Amino acid sequence: MNATITDAGPAITAGQSPARHLHRCPDDRMLAGVASGLARYLSADVTLVRVAIAAACLLTGAGPALYIAAWLLIPADGEDQSLAAGWIARHRAGVR
Repeated sequence: MNATITDAGPAITAGQSPARHLHRCPDDRMLAGVASGLARYLSADVTLVRVAIAAACLLTGAGPALYIAAWLLIPADGEDQSLAAGWIARHRAGVR
C-alpha cells in the first residue's frame, strides 16, 4: 500500500524523505559557504568536502573555476535566487 502524507507542502509518499535543496551555508563557512552547503546536502562531514575541494584545486585546473561557479550558482540560505540569477535579473531590469 502506498500511503500519501499531506500537509502544507508537496505530497510525500510513505518511506520517502522530503526533497532536499542545495544552499550555501553561512554558519560553518570559510570562504563562501559552498563546502558547508554541499556537506549538509550530502549528509557528509564538512572537512571531507573541504579536502575534496582542495584536492580538486591542487590536482586539476578546474577546481577553482568549479568553486567560483558553485558560489555564483548556488543560492545562500534564506534566499531563493543565486548571485548570478540576481545579477541577471537586475541587469535585465536596468536594460529595459
